[in-house]
Amino acid sequence: MATLLYIKSSIFGDGGQSSQLAAAFIEKWKAKHPQGEILVRDLITENFPHMDGTVVTALRGDAAEHSDEHRAILQRSDELVAELNKADEVVIGVPFYNFNIPSQMKSYFDLLARAGVTFSYTENGPVGLIEDKPVSLITTRGGMYRDSGMDFQIPYVKQFLGFIGLKNIEVIYAEGLAMGGVAEKSLADANAQIAAIH
Repeated sequence: MATLLYIKSSIFGDGGQSSQLAAAFIEKWKAKHPQGEILVRDLITENFPHMDGTVVTALRGDAAEHSDEHRAILQRSDELVAELNKADEVVIGVPFYNFNIPSQMKSYFDLLARAGVTFSYTENGPVGLIEDKPVSLITTRGGMYRDSGMDFQIPYVKQFLGFIGLKNIEVIYAEGLAMGGVAEKSLADANAQIAAIH
């Protein structure tokens, strides 16, 4: 049975434009995989801890010295890694806030970055330990930033995912969504790209 992991990060919930496009993606995926399983990870509602000394100690420290708080953080990280490993395909809604990803997504990535678990360092450099699988990034932006030199979002997301082993990445852009007439065509183009994927 095929499994799709949907990572949701719009601060506007289901009303966000990235969420709406992701919903269209999921409907196409369900039509192709009627018996498939869909896992949803909502980064906004789940309140992941931001990186601090406690998080670092939980993920990299000596387990024998862990407090209950450390063990809870590590257990949560283990769940996220297991979920990512289970998925056959991933779709990520990536809204563009102040030139970058939502801070909640950064916290999620920090919980995934585990030496010896999701990546390892070798003589030839780092190697991702997550088995590669198709990943679709749906990015929504008020302005036009693609290839402008001001897109610090998608290059970072692709760098991080590639670092842990996910290199089969398709990016779906919906830009100019706060620019009047541009928005309609941009959303239509994004939906057409989604339809072409599934």
